[in-house]
Amino acid sequence: MTIPTYDACMLPVLRLCAGQTWYIRDLITKICDDLALSPAEREEQLPSGGSTRIASNVNWAKTYLKQAGLVDQPKRGFVRTTEIGLQLLKEKPPFIDRKRLEQYGAFRAFLGRTRSSAPSPLPQHADMSTSEATSTPDEQIATASRFLEVSLRDALLTRVLEGTPAFFEHLIIDLLLAMGYGGSRAEAGEHLGRTGDGGVDGVIREDQLGLDRVYLQAKRNQPGNSVGPETVQAFIGALVGKSAQKGVLITTSTFTKSAEAAAKQSGHVRLVLIDGEELTRLMVRFNVGVRVARSIEIKRIDLDYFQGEEAE
Repeated sequence: MTIPTYDACMLPVLRLCAGQTWYIRDLITKICDDLALSPAEREEQLPSGGSTRIASNVNWAKTYLKQAGLVDQPKRGFVRTTEIGLQLLKEKPPFIDRKRLEQYGAFRAFLGRTRSSAPSPLPQHADMSTSEATSTPDEQIATASRFLEVSLRDALLTRVLEGTPAFFEHLIIDLLLAMGYGGSRAEAGEHLGRTGDGGVDGVIREDQLGLDRVYLQAKRNQPGNSVGPETVQAFIGALVGKSAQKGVLITTSTFTKSAEAAAKQSGHVRLVLIDGEELTRLMVRFNVGVRVARSIEIKRIDLDYFQGEEAE
């Protein structure tokens, strides 16, 4: 039997996870059993190595369904169908593909985050749309890279929210150190990890000599629980009370428009707001909580080499 593509795996994943919460590894095995895949098909590796083809396709199916809100992950490594997914199953769809997922606002928003000037990509082994088929290989690589980064950032945010408040504070110090603030870990942060001191969760040196300091406040909020203007104004008041000029307010969720407006009206205090999307973008950029899984070299003709040959 031909190994199913990622989109062909979507409906089986959604159906199986409607009956129970599955550990992803067991879910892959169940799908292999249901499809009667041979041992060779189950073990077939991707050309890049590192994963079997069927495991990759099931995981991509899960990723797409999750971005549409049809499945969620109640805890690490597990997946289940949501109420939205159950409603879709009641319609008895013959298949689920990306076009069907684009009916959901959450999935359209996800695709929007991956786009710039080029069309959004599909993962390996997916059928290419007309627009993707006419794009150049360079454009396809660029869009695929954006897709992978957005997926990674979403996974990062999930892991951050699963951690403890102490882990979140630890992460913030690691990020600021990676960005060049502070000196060593021992010198970097003060008060972080203690009860908020007058609305301030921590202080970090702006430079290794400690000539200036940046005051921090961290809000580990669940998605949908946005930070409002009252929190921003209270933090500004705390900074003024400490005669501080610089502050950073970090949240795992988002800021309301009125909160952003309040930050711009902070007077002589310079206040930077970092939401969950920017937090994960910085984590990826400065390699905090991530590592390089694989590098790909793209080579081109060395024109100087051949021009030198003509000169001879």
